[in-house]
Amino acid sequence: MTSKRPFSAKNFLNFRQIREPYMRKYLILILGSMSILPVLGQSSAPKYSNEFLSIGISARALGMSNTVVASVNDVTGGYWNPAALTLIESDIQLGVMHSEYFAGIAKYDYGSFAMALPEKNAAVGLSIIRFGVDDIPNTLYLVEADGSINYDNITAFSVADYAFLGSYAQQLKWHNLRVGGNIKVVHREAGDFATAWGFGLDAGAQMDLNNWKFGATFKDITSTFNAWSFSFTEEEKQVLLATGNIIPENSLEITTPKLILGAAYDFTLNENFGLLAEVNADITTDGRRNVLISADPVSIDPHLGIEADYKEFIYVRAGIGNVQRYIPDDLFEEAWTMQPNIGLGVEIGPVMLDYAYTNIGKQSEVLYSHVFSLMFNINKTPKPAAE
Repeated sequence: MTSKRPFSAKNFLNFRQIREPYMRKYLILILGSMSILPVLGQSSAPKYSNEFLSIGISARALGMSNTVVASVNDVTGGYWNPAALTLIESDIQLGVMHSEYFAGIAKYDYGSFAMALPEKNAAVGLSIIRFGVDDIPNTLYLVEADGSINYDNITAFSVADYAFLGSYAQQLKWHNLRVGGNIKVVHREAGDFATAWGFGLDAGAQMDLNNWKFGATFKDITSTFNAWSFSFTEEEKQVLLATGNIIPENSLEITTPKLILGAAYDFTLNENFGLLAEVNADITTDGRRNVLISADPVSIDPHLGIEADYKEFIYVRAGIGNVQRYIPDDLFEEAWTMQPNIGLGVEIGPVMLDYAYTNIGKQSEVLYSHVFSLMFNINKTPKPAAE
């Protein structure tokens, strides 16, 4: 449970001085995180439910616009495609990532662990994700009963989403086929006011055919159910009603299944240089979305990514995704926007360091972010020496 921390008047004034563009997105973010959506106490399947799990993890993947379902081959497969965990090149592999959004207001963190089970041609993994906004001022008690303002009554709380993924992957003999699955636990909270727990299942498969790589990830196979519960004191309820707010009731939120298909081709340019190109398609089932192929109930969001390497030591990446329609401020007709990303990576012994810069040139409405991720191998299998 999140404690109510003191929030000084100085900090409150500094909070109000955040520039307008960021402030607007900040408020949208808070409202989205508290999308405590079904307030009438009935089951609901809103669009973008548990959408923090669609942001993506690892700088490698983000640099390629999240186009890695077919080619992922490390600990991040626990998120992208659990079947990929059988490809880790060490006994144990660890991964971490940190990024910030909305001028540092929202923080996105990820940590993972994977262990090979060579005697079973299998692997297991655990991933943890947090997306949150901290130190949000709670002004419910800002105004005293006599109408005076008392900044000492301002406290702070956090709105945060958590996901815990337990993964298992198995290498099959048939056509180099790999399969895997996740048990997923979701926890969401908005201070002491609201909390939710959810459970779901993911499944994935990969197959290699000469230089081709194919992959599929089926997220929330049986739908993921978030059970929301709310806790307000009588005094807080009175304040909410007096300010025109609705007091939400306990409810159930449903995340519908999503299928991600991918195909990649691995070019070997020469003994020093390599090139990987991949295309993915996210197929959602929650109705019409603002994506390239929009329909009801199924929408398709394609994205592309490439990765060039020099001796599997230095990596350069690029990708295009998040294609959407919008109406510019100075035009009356719809226009298309997309999100280009770039990234770099370097592998030194057991350590892989990656960086991504998302939305270069601010081509889309999404605020850009610098993303760093680190991967560490324990007892890594040596690469064969070049002939």
